Amino acid sequence: MTKVTFHNDPVTLLGTQVTVGDTAPDFSVLANDLSEVKLSDSKGKVRLISVVPSIDTGVCSAQTRKFNEEAAALGDDVQILTVSVDLPFAQARWCAAEGIDAVQTVSDHRDLSFGEAFGTIIQELRLLTRSVFVIDKDDKVTYVEYVSEVTDHPDYDKALSAVKELTK
Repeated sequence: MTKVTFHNDPVTLLGTQVTVGDTAPDFSVLANDLSEVKLSDSKGKVRLISVVPSIDTGVCSAQTRKFNEEAAALGDDVQILTVSVDLPFAQARWCAAEGIDAVQTVSDHRDLSFGEAFGTIIQELRLLTRSVFVIDKDDKVTYVEYVSEVTDHPDYDKALSAVKELTK
């Protein structure tokens, strides 16, 4: 079990953490229009899943913007999802204000399906811990980062390299 802190205080992660080589578990989250989004909807694509506690905070905003900027260079065979427990309406407002158009923001607020499946629920806060997952076209997990301090940035270069390895 990965040890994670929030402002240097230990937090408890709920759910089942995934590791490289696992088959990615399916989940059900909400798009900004309240339609259901599942991992299985994008089978056949490489998926980068960027997980943030709240889209409206500094590091979370920067993380989402970074992956949005990189998306065009990754090609049409790659889907990037940003998952948080923010309401879909707040995600849509934030994306419009920030010009986010290449990353799909999805909400796990309804039943924490993603958080449970990937072991990212912070019990003490009912938020998701900062993490990044890369999943290949056949649903195998090829990259995992649970960021040890929630307020730190993930390793963007390693995550993007993992995606590029799958799209060669």
